[in-house]
Amino acid sequence: MAIIDIEMPKLGESIMEATILRWLKKIGDTVAADEMLLEIATDKVDSEVPSTTSGILKEILFNENDVVPIGTIIARIATDGADMATPVQAAVIEETPVLVSTEKTMVQTAPETQAEINPSITSDKFYSPLVLNIASSENIPFSELEKINGTGKDGRITKNDVFHYLSNRNTAPTTVAAPQPTAVLETKQEVPASAVNYGSNIEIIEMDRMRKLIAEHMVRSKQTSPHVTSFVEADVTNLVLWREKVKQDFEKRENTKITFTPLFVEAVAKCIKKYPLINSSVEGTNILIKKDINIGMATALPNGNLIVPVIKNADQLNIVGLSRKVNDLAKAARDGKLKADDTQGGTFTITNVGTFNNLTGTPIINQPQVAILALGAIKKRPVVIETPQGDSIAIRHIMYLSLSYDHRIIDGSLGASFLAAVGKELEDFKGSNF
Repeated sequence: MAIIDIEMPKLGESIMEATILRWLKKIGDTVAADEMLLEIATDKVDSEVPSTTSGILKEILFNENDVVPIGTIIARIATDGADMATPVQAAVIEETPVLVSTEKTMVQTAPETQAEINPSITSDKFYSPLVLNIASSENIPFSELEKINGTGKDGRITKNDVFHYLSNRNTAPTTVAAPQPTAVLETKQEVPASAVNYGSNIEIIEMDRMRKLIAEHMVRSKQTSPHVTSFVEADVTNLVLWREKVKQDFEKRENTKITFTPLFVEAVAKCIKKYPLINSSVEGTNILIKKDINIGMATALPNGNLIVPVIKNADQLNIVGLSRKVNDLAKAARDGKLKADDTQGGTFTITNVGTFNNLTGTPIINQPQVAILALGAIKKRPVVIETPQGDSIAIRHIMYLSLSYDHRIIDGSLGASFLAAVGKELEDFKGSNF
């Protein structure tokens, strides 16, 4: 008998979990190698997970909408030679949950891991493996865990509920009694919180799944990295005039449009080579300097959310290659056709706030990166031009650039120097071969 475990795949160095959106196969179905098995979602992109082998789907270990840590076994497939005649009913986690008794059941109150929990304990509360792992690492006993109000589906406790509870627990005295070697848990009735009346002039909109994930990602970034933002002004007249001159011939010859984005990416890639520490991440007390220059570009979706597709090895592409890659990724993002790999492996991010006619911004770092560049709107302004014959005032194309960086490893001198170098690269633009 050969039973193959299917694990939640690793989708990027910063992704630790994924949500199961939909199973495309059911117990007993025949599955071919590389055939799509389920759909999942992360805080970056939705994706399909293919089967790693051919056979019959014997077990499904997690339900739709469950949040599953990367590397966790989510299904099992019986291959040729295995007992495939009688599919085993899925060991769905909801059917064998890890629970705390609400009856007068004797339980050990010392912190336990999921593997140590007695599966015979019954209750109406469900705890996912991720929640249990967090509770174990934070020394939350089960008697305390069951008092946390869940905001997930059917009142489930999510990881955010636990983190929110911990933040309050660490800043205010807890009312939970100290655990005893053995304790009797009394039956109690959960009283639902009273609905808040906002009045008739307020519209309530529930965050969609992607917005919730984006919100969590942004909060985590601010909690992780001490942000500092620097600003420069750049005269990009040469760049604007060159693009205006070549854009029609470029599109006719290369069958793709040339926007400002590939020109910005080209300048950033050149400056990263001069300041490699900008292209790094932090892991504990180690600084990981990335040799590949993979530049993410924040892209607005039709529903108002943002996603960051990544241009891999941007320093190795000429302006034609960059233009094609930028346009292809932007179209795939708008059409909802990005692949999981399209949003993974970024080492530096740019966001063009000028698209929305903003002069500048203070962007939040895209973890685990250490810097992000915001590009403002290009505006015509009267500026002083210094020449050997004297100063004069001229109308020039001006833009502001801002760089937010992780002050744990990027000091002001480095952050400011890199930003100034990008501005100078754009100012000194002489044209690009294509």
